[in-house]
Amino acid sequence: MTTQEEMNRLHWHSRRGMLELDAFLVPFTLNVYSDLSKLEQESYRNLLHHEDPYLFAWLMRQERPKSRDIAAMVEKVIDYAQGESRHSRRV
Repeated sequence: MTTQEEMNRLHWHSRRGMLELDAFLVPFTLNVYSDLSKLEQESYRNLLHHEDPYLFAWLMRQERPKSRDIAAMVEKVIDYAQGESRHSRRV
């Protein structure tokens, strides 16, 4: 179970101040994080510890993280964002 305090902290860390990153990370944190396994949650928290230029390059698929766990989490975040954008276009 994810506590409200943890969700608040993650929401704060997901807000990066760069619109492109915020568009990926904030909705994922709010809508997906609590449904992840404990291992995936840890991977997501580790992802958020990286600097914005790395996150941007990974989420824009310009580069790939060296860590398999981080790379898998980046793909989850991208997949979620792409699903959300397809859904919002249909509405």
